[in-house]
Amino acid sequence: MNKENKIDSSSLTKLARLARLEINKDSEVNLIKDLNEIIGFIDQLNAVNTDNVHPLSSVTGHDLPLRQDTVSDGKIHENILKNAPEKISGYFVVPKVVE
Repeated sequence: MNKENKIDSSSLTKLARLARLEINKDSEVNLIKDLNEIIGFIDQLNAVNTDNVHPLSSVTGHDLPLRQDTVSDGKIHENILKNAPEKISGYFVVPKVVE
């Protein structure tokens, strides 16, 4: 980790206000230390050369099986309407909710 502290007390106060968090003065020192360690780890990751690395969509290397994208109504229209307490012309009848 870079020895220079990137988060100080005033930065923490600003972050807490933006995130709408209440931070105790007792835990402020530990939180600053933890946040600086996190930023240091991110700096380490940013230092890694990833120019010739291709992005992964899966770590297994397997392709997902594809299927035809066909539109179907399921041919169960009548079975669904059998459960309706009231129906007219092949549609559900529902109470009016907007006046």
